[in-house]
Amino acid sequence: MTELVVRPSERPRADGAILQVTPASAGWRHVGFEVLALDAGARAERDTRDRELCIVVVAGAVDVRSEHGAWRDLGGRADPWSGRPDGAYLPPETRVGLEAAAGGAEVALCWAPAPGRGAAPRVLGGEEIEVETRGFGAQERTIHPILMGDREAESLLVCEVLTPGGHWSSYPPHKHDRDDPPRETFLEETYYHRLSPARGFALQRVYSDDRSLDETLAVVDRDCVLVPRGYHTVSAPPGYDLYYLNVMAGPTRLWAVANDPDHEWTLTPQAASR
Repeated sequence: MTELVVRPSERPRADGAILQVTPASAGWRHVGFEVLALDAGARAERDTRDRELCIVVVAGAVDVRSEHGAWRDLGGRADPWSGRPDGAYLPPETRVGLEAAAGGAEVALCWAPAPGRGAAPRVLGGEEIEVETRGFGAQERTIHPILMGDREAESLLVCEVLTPGGHWSSYPPHKHDRDDPPRETFLEETYYHRLSPARGFALQRVYSDDRSLDETLAVVDRDCVLVPRGYHTVSAPPGYDLYYLNVMAGPTRLWAVANDPDHEWTLTPQAASR
């Protein structure tokens, strides 16, 4: 098994965690990521310490409580394909508790360092998200920018992407592994994959210019892919719709990418007929 794929555990831990990525486990410095599968009424607690936290309700609904307030019934969609996501942002030095509503919940916890004390705690309501359609033809996909550059945070960038079966996403292959803003920024990244139907699979490639990194990965429902560097792209086979949640962070909070020059020509509408 490649070291770039983190697979979920078969059974949740006592706190509901089924998947966890830390800077230490990933071998990098910035991004942390967890997924909790909580039964109705189940609870989990976390301490942000010196990190900022973006909570994304992937499915179901949760109550979120901290010293910054009680936010009830965040979420509510049945699955990642059923509407826009609710989330919440919490700064460092926060003790947060989550409790799943009736029906349970799948919750993603997205972490990054915040030495500057982060931003204001708040709900990130799905109704505030401006849905974006990106690409054309078999490159078309839907973007939900949850905590991107237009929403305040210190390090975190978070979005989710819906890719129909038979389409390519994160395309053309692009990278963000050089800290040279505004041309390109260094961002570590995780991809948390969900598939519908869940028995499906998707393909993801991660590769560098010199091919010292060149991995083509088959991922299944709830796999998480690490992108430490290099170009990356994703394909959803026909018959299987793909959702993924992206978490990014690095020394500069700016999403600036460089496309693989061999494939940049596919950005033009004329590419759809070739």
